[in-house]
Amino acid sequence: MARDLLLELGTEDLPARYVLPLAEALRGGIAGGLEKRGIAPGELKLFATPRRIAVLIAGVADTQPDQAIERAGPALAAALKDGQPTPAALGFARSCGVEFSALGQKDGKLHFSRTAPGRATAELLPEIFEETLKQMDELVPKRMRWGSGEETFVRPVQWIVCLFGGDVIPLQRFGLKAGRTSYGHRFHAPAPIELKSPADYAPALRAASVWADAVERKNEIRRQIESEAARLNGHARITEDLLDEVTALVERPVAITGHFEERFLELPPEVIVATVETNQRYFTVFSDAAQTQLTNAFITISNIESRDVSQVIAGNERVVRPRLTDALFFWQQDLKQPLAAYGEKLATVTFQKELGSTGDKVARVRRLVASIVQSDSFVKALLTQSFNFDGKAEAAFLQDAQRAADLCKADLVTKMVFEFPELQGLMGGYYAARSGESAGVAQAIREHYLPAQQGTSIPSTREGQILALSDKLDTLAGIFAIGQKPTASKDPFALRRAALGALRICVEGELPLDLRAVLKSALDGQPAGKRDAALLEELVEFVMERLRAWLVGQDIGGRPVTVEMFESVRAMGISQPLDFQRRVQAVHAFVAQPAAPNLAAANKRVRNILKQAGSVGGTVDPARFQHDAERALHARLGEVEAQNAKTSDYTAQLVNLAALREPVDAFFDGVMVNADDAGVRANRLALLAQLDRACRAVADLSQLPG
Repeated sequence: MARDLLLELGTEDLPARYVLPLAEALRGGIAGGLEKRGIAPGELKLFATPRRIAVLIAGVADTQPDQAIERAGPALAAALKDGQPTPAALGFARSCGVEFSALGQKDGKLHFSRTAPGRATAELLPEIFEETLKQMDELVPKRMRWGSGEETFVRPVQWIVCLFGGDVIPLQRFGLKAGRTSYGHRFHAPAPIELKSPADYAPALRAASVWADAVERKNEIRRQIESEAARLNGHARITEDLLDEVTALVERPVAITGHFEERFLELPPEVIVATVETNQRYFTVFSDAAQTQLTNAFITISNIESRDVSQVIAGNERVVRPRLTDALFFWQQDLKQPLAAYGEKLATVTFQKELGSTGDKVARVRRLVASIVQSDSFVKALLTQSFNFDGKAEAAFLQDAQRAADLCKADLVTKMVFEFPELQGLMGGYYAARSGESAGVAQAIREHYLPAQQGTSIPSTREGQILALSDKLDTLAGIFAIGQKPTASKDPFALRRAALGALRICVEGELPLDLRAVLKSALDGQPAGKRDAALLEELVEFVMERLRAWLVGQDIGGRPVTVEMFESVRAMGISQPLDFQRRVQAVHAFVAQPAAPNLAAANKRVRNILKQAGSVGGTVDPARFQHDAERALHARLGEVEAQNAKTSDYTAQLVNLAALREPVDAFFDGVMVNADDAGVRANRLALLAQLDRACRAVADLSQLPG
């Protein structure tokens, strides 16, 4: 027989960040404990609110299957002496509860096996529950102890429900004994709820004003917010993080609308959003779908349906008003002097004690900006018109980029950023524009922390890209120089994120930069620490590992980029991220060609032959060919090289290589490379060397599966 199983822990209000993780841990622990004991759980249903976490498992068997028990004993050499059992063998038999004669042999050892009848699921649940609680404790670094007991949990546990079908499983924990009594909403339906079966759980709680299913509650909150915004002829800003947090704060969601004074709309919208969303967990409302024009309305989710909703609205408005008043004061005070005046104070702000002040960092970033803009790769790109400075002359672009560098950290000492650190950069952009700086300078300052995390975009302007790149490279070089590179568990300066951000700017911004060269410039500019060639290579290797983590596994056209594809390009020693990524894409396309495995295998064979031959020099002499296969391979190879010389498209070059499959196969089928005649042998080796160079023009094809 099979029955449904319900387990609920009722608690005092849980911290929002723990509600769903604890519920998932409860579900995983109970289901995993059943599976470990041979009981396959049916459909799993999770419930999570601020006051409860619960799991309902359908179709749980009454008993576990019969259990096969096997134990390996001592080796036969130690178990028997002169055909008689040794003390070790007899001790093993006693530990198994049998006579020595009942033991068998397996894999050169004594062996014990028997089949034990399965235990009742009801008997197993208490131990599964205890195992699950231990797993849940690991999620919460700080737990509470209450009353006179010594047991701990994230918040005091008020009730436990455990029903197996219609039967109560009397679990005991936290000074409580599990029963069938749950509780509804604290205010709307505080009376006890007697559950007859697990299937009654969700309907009974809904009747008691509790949306116990977190997914359903989240969807209902979204629906209510959107409906309320539509009533206002606006569009609510709904982020998944805020929606998840609000979902974990209420059991009965009721959307209500409040307003703040229009005078606060003088503030940049990001300030209002930070105040209203971050501090109050309200949803802001914009007048347009693009969310460019903020209104003075906000939507909040109440946990009760008030008889006098105006009082609830007034309370929410009263709470948000002083925060916005403070923000407006900071804004107006900061605007009393230009942004450049704040930059003068950066000399008193320490960036890192060995690397100097934030003002020192700004000076290094300024120099690095110039080094990048004036680098050979940029100049060459300008000459080929494959890159432009947003339509500006190089001198004008450099002037704006360096001006943005001079001012990029100035907002760190403003009152607004001191209060709202998450607005650094954004406020600098606003203050720069108010100070009369150009739009390019203001935008570069605004975006120079981008990309801040996975999924965020890179800076939208060239000035912003160069500034953001320089800032990240300076941090990478400086922290590596003083020996504080990341460990497996710690990365206090977020260097992995900085490295990935730099790579994304190079690739997505199509910046033709040599990674080794710009990192050397950044390293040379550091005021302290180790700055030799060995550290530079270590730094390059660190960034290249971030490139591997980013590229490998990316899905292109339904196929992932593999480690072998990445390594085929890595073997070429390419240190320009943009070029590297384009080569990886070309290899990815080439691998789909039918000829790819054969060419990869042939190139491996060629590399082995050349390696055994040692130094191979000279050019191919067609007059020394003795076999048609040699002539055919040489002719086709020449055609492919001529084709590839006419295009810079790596994908096209590799596709052209596919034409070598048949002549290469024919060559190895019909030609003996190590001919007796030294001249013929050298000529064939030279032909293979030419083939190898062709196979390594874009990537090392010998690294691919073949």
